[in-house]
Amino acid sequence: MLLTQWLLAHLWVLALVGVLAALTAGGYVHRARQRAAWDRVRRQALRLRPAQLDALDHRDFETAVRDLMRRDGCRAERLGGAGDDACDVKATDPLGRVWAVQCKHRRDGLRGQAVGTGVLQQVNGTAKPVHRADVAVVVTNGRFSSKAIPWGHRHGIHLVDRAVLVEWAGGSRPLWEILDRLPPPRRSVTFN
Repeated sequence: MLLTQWLLAHLWVLALVGVLAALTAGGYVHRARQRAAWDRVRRQALRLRPAQLDALDHRDFETAVRDLMRRDGCRAERLGGAGDDACDVKATDPLGRVWAVQCKHRRDGLRGQAVGTGVLQQVNGTAKPVHRADVAVVVTNGRFSSKAIPWGHRHGIHLVDRAVLVEWAGGSRPLWEILDRLPPPRRSVTFN
């Protein structure tokens, strides 16, 4: 009661608190916009060389794929880990298509074990029913087995082997401009 009476008698204190609160909020908003702008610039400048990709562990490889999707204008999140239902990165591209991306990092790159049909079968079983994906992709810094390649084509799974990954990660073209046979856009999406 006494505080209320004192504040009513000294309205300038309330005005000062209001101005300080507005300045603080304005500064916070400005800093958040500045951080978002710098994040966009950093994502656009992201380029990865084959040696950098090979040096990653499997978790960092998943994060790198997520960051490449973000660089290209997608909203993307890393899901990788136990219980990811064969989707390490889930993304929505600027055309509204949902991507389910399974990442297979090979420590030895092309000399490592080829990605086989078992991985593709897992992706095929979860991409659409679980993740509601329009585009199912398996990305590796290595290679696919001779049986996996035709299997993937027959079932509409996009295979990103080392050659395609190097083009995508080292260039400035988004993955959907590199891959063939993509579904039509759902809708145009604008991300902040």
